[in-house]
Amino acid sequence: MSKTRLPRLKSLCVFCGSSPGADPRFRDAAARLGRALADEGVQLVYGGGQLGMMGALAEAVMAAGGRVIGIIPEHLTRIEKAYAGITELRVVDSMHSRKEQMFSLADAFAVLPGGMGTMDETFEVLTWKQLRLHGKPIVIVNQFGFWQPWLDLAGHVIANGFAHPDTARLYSVVDDVDDVLATARSGIASIAGGEPKLF
Repeated sequence: MSKTRLPRLKSLCVFCGSSPGADPRFRDAAARLGRALADEGVQLVYGGGQLGMMGALAEAVMAAGGRVIGIIPEHLTRIEKAYAGITELRVVDSMHSRKEQMFSLADAFAVLPGGMGTMDETFEVLTWKQLRLHGKPIVIVNQFGFWQPWLDLAGHVIANGFAHPDTARLYSVVDDVDDVLATARSGIASIAGGEPKLF
């Protein structure tokens, strides 16, 4: 019996915190995903910082011989400590430009634990998908139950009629970073005629 070939995943955009978090297992999980990306030849696209979860992720990709593109607004180069040692660091003029480039370079998205910035980026790509501006997979990594309160809130919004029940189909949820790549590959959508331009 022939094996079903999943669509090729060339580039994964990861949203995650510029802080390490209170639990060292979060950083360990980010590093594990970074090594998996390098091992499977998937390029990392991320926010360009060297601190916290972001730094652990990018450092692991680079250490394992992978490719990393970081995109960071100029005003954050000192706050988040721009990671000059990655494959390519792009310094842009605004948060909007950062999101535009991250979106354009990605075949799929993964969301690791993070703070307000991580949630902002996640809500934006979810909203664009809800508006049918793209069909790229979005994988929420509920590592150690981190995103459970947000997932419960999303269910609450749907239950109260402020979002369509299909909203829950805009994203996939996995419990561990080990499941990210397979989930992203299986979710890659084929859109006839290419994807519409967002900007």
